[in-house]
Amino acid sequence: MSQNTKELKLAVLIDADNVPYSNVKGMMEEIAKYGTPTTKRIYADWTKPNAGGWKSVLLEHAITPIQQYSYTVGKNSSDSAMIIDAMDLLYSDKVDGFCIVSSDSDFTRLAIRLRESGMKVIGIGEQKTPNSFIVACDRFIYIEVLDGAIKKKAKKPTLDSKKQVEKPVEKPIEKLANKIEIQTIELIETTIEDICDDDGWAFLGDVGNLIVKRKPEFDPRSYGFTKLTPMLKSLTDILEIDERESDKKGIKHVYVRLRFS
Repeated sequence: MSQNTKELKLAVLIDADNVPYSNVKGMMEEIAKYGTPTTKRIYADWTKPNAGGWKSVLLEHAITPIQQYSYTVGKNSSDSAMIIDAMDLLYSDKVDGFCIVSSDSDFTRLAIRLRESGMKVIGIGEQKTPNSFIVACDRFIYIEVLDGAIKKKAKKPTLDSKKQVEKPVEKPIEKLANKIEIQTIELIETTIEDICDDDGWAFLGDVGNLIVKRKPEFDPRSYGFTKLTPMLKSLTDILEIDERESDKKGIKHVYVRLRFS
């Protein structure tokens, strides 16, 4: 993530029919990492009983509910309203990017159109989200990953519980590393090879940015790591890590290269 990312003005559009309401707080905290949500709207037929779960969290997060009646059985009435509003916001020149919260592939063309207009597009949805929508976004975050992060925070050990102190919060790195599938390891290797210098070293920040461009849903938290650095440090069989001092005191630049390059 670049230094200017947090300055982005984001429009957050939520499809209430295709995402759960259980972790709105986690979603909004994640979105804040990428910019300032200046517009927050959620779309649903609020006359339906199954939309009731959302109502209790809308005021807490200042999300504006948009009523969209279901005129046809079996059709998601929120899609057209979200797409129309997105295009209105695009031409208003009031936002720099969009966060589309949905697991519906119907928003694939919208994400592509927004990116064609120079907008940053972040998607948030469940792991059942079709790949077509995922790859249409600049960045895609799985709700299940956010749920895991929230639960991990809740289980942090405290001095009030000896049992909790003795029990590690995270699994050993070597066990987590075994869960990194071969496709992801190959993606990491290819990315390092493509941007490394003559000695094989690649700046970790550049590696992370290129990986996300090639695989928008890539997230170290999916493998039990909070950041990319500890994830790559766990792959000691194939990678070397070099932490170099920077001009700023206390800040190190991390470089990585393949062991057999």
